[in-house]
Formats: sequence, C-alpha cells, structure tokens
Amino acid sequence: MAIAKAERLMNLALCLLGTRRPLSKRELRGSIEAYMEAGTDDSFNRMFERDKDDLRELGLVIETVENLDGETGYLARRDSNRLPPITLDAEEAAALGLAAKVWSQARLAGAASGALQKLRAAGMPEAEDAYDTQHSALEPRIPVHEAAFEPLMLACRDRRPVTFDYRKATAARPEPRQVEPWTLECWRGHWYLAGWDRDRGAERVFRLSRITGKVRSRAGAFTAPVPDAVTVRETVESWAGETATRSARIRLKAGSGYPLRARATSVRDAGEGWDELEIPYGHGLDAWLVEFGPDVVVLEPADLRADVVDRLRAVAKG
Repeated sequence: MAIAKAERLMNLALCLLGTRRPLSKRELRGSIEAYMEAGTDDSFNRMFERDKDDLRELGLVIETVENLDGETGYLARRDSNRLPPITLDAEEAAALGLAAKVWSQARLAGAASGALQKLRAAGMPEAEDAYDTQHSALEPRIPVHEAAFEPLMLACRDRRPVTFDYRKATAARPEPRQVEPWTLECWRGHWYLAGWDRDRGAERVFRLSRITGKVRSRAGAFTAPVPDAVTVRETVESWAGETATRSARIRLKAGSGYPLRARATSVRDAGEGWDELEIPYGHGLDAWLVEFGPDVVVLEPADLRADVVDRLRAVAKG
C-alpha cells in the first residue's frame, strides 16, 4: 500500500510539473490510473486532497488557478520548484559529513546518508581528511535507544500534540500526559523532550527513558506558543540540573561517580573510603544523584537530601 501511494504521489507530481497550463481535478483523474480506479467522486476527492497536501508538505509548490469558466486548476511551475545552486565550502561540507556520521548508528542513519548523497550529487565538495573519522579510533555518536525518540522527533517537526505514559522518578506508576512537543535535546547522554503540558498548563521537560508504552499523535493545533530554540535549550538545561543556583555538599565513595567529580568545585578526602564534594546545585540534581545509588550521600542542603531520599524510597517500592 505504501508503494502504491508513493507511485500515486509521483504521478501526480509529474503531471503538475509537466503541464504548461493548470489541470482540473477532472483532467487529473483521467490521467492517473489510481484516480481512475477510485470508486466514487467522494473517494477520489478525499484521495486527491490528501495527495495534494502530502506533496506540499514534501516541499512541492502547487498553485491553484481559476480559469475563465470558474473551474479550478492546479500546476507546479518548474521555476518555483527548482532549488538554488548549493554553495558550500570545504569546512561546511565537512560539518555536514560529520553530522551524518554522528547519526550513523541511530534510526536517522538512512535519512542522513540519503541527504548527504543528494548534496554530493549537487556538487558539495568532499570533506577534508582532517574531519574524516572513518579510520579514527574515536567516532562521534548520539545514542538513541528509546523507542519514543522517532515518534517524538516527527511530532516536533510536524507540530502535532502527543500523549504518552510517563513515570516520574518519585512515582511508582506511570501517569498519562498530554504534551505539545517543542524539541528534543541530548544532555549528559540522556534525551529530553521539552514541551507544553496541557494538563498542568505549563512547560515541562520529560526524560525519554521514563516514557512507557507508545507515543500517540493527536489531531489539532498547538494551544501554546512555541518559544525559540534558545529558550527551549535553557529550559532543558535547567531541568537537567545544569543551571546552578546553589551549592550542594555530598559524600561520594572513593573511585566512583566520575561525572560528579568532573562538575565538583572542590573535592577533599573525608576518610574511610569517602570523598566530600561541593557541586553546583540546580533543578534536577536530585534525580541525577539517585542514579549513583549507595555511592552518594547528600549532606546539605536539607531539601535536596529529602528529595533524594523520597526518590530512593519510590524506587524501592517499585
């Protein structure tokens, strides 16, 4: 069925690009086999409108023209659908090549590779050896293990509301969420979704690893304005614990917690196999500390210690 639809879209695009005058629905129905086989006028009209919207979403500029008899016609002018010349220097081409390598083990590998091939066919220069990681011992990777990543990425792109079940770190069971997704951000090896939570009437950030079950799309438009990318990034940064507003003092077992040590402003030997660290304290630090289990003990502030204890108790309850 997917192949049949792709063929139908291709035939419609060729008809609209190949004509010198607007073609009416009647003429298009008589030119495309799939439309001829439509049982009724209503089924043909629904099919044609969907196909026209799909082609426009893919980037084809389709004009609607009304002739002297009042009949509506459609065409896609070649000059309106021709891409401008691609002018990339070697450094820009290298950046694109590196980006494609980053996605090479994610579910976007096919799309990244296809886009790169099209750009090279259009004259994009090859990357310099300095950026070539083909034979390097270290290669950039963006890990994407969560099943929710792809449907959420598409929902962000298409501005479609979604619903999913989400388990907070302090909750034993997941809860349904209705979200208008804005963007996905990778922070400290974890993927986060930033968006508008309809039930709570506020912006929220969700860690993809805590999304359970399927992500389902919902019809309708967004009800809240989408902020610019900088604002969203700052929101993700804050909820991921990167925006420091206070300082936390913790005990960390010697030889463990290297990500925490990397963020610490001071480290001293506390004796008996423990170190004492000062760490910039922002929203989300409690969730991060829980990941280190018994290797971390929060000394202060008291509210952070209480939050960590609550999260550990919730995990212990299952």
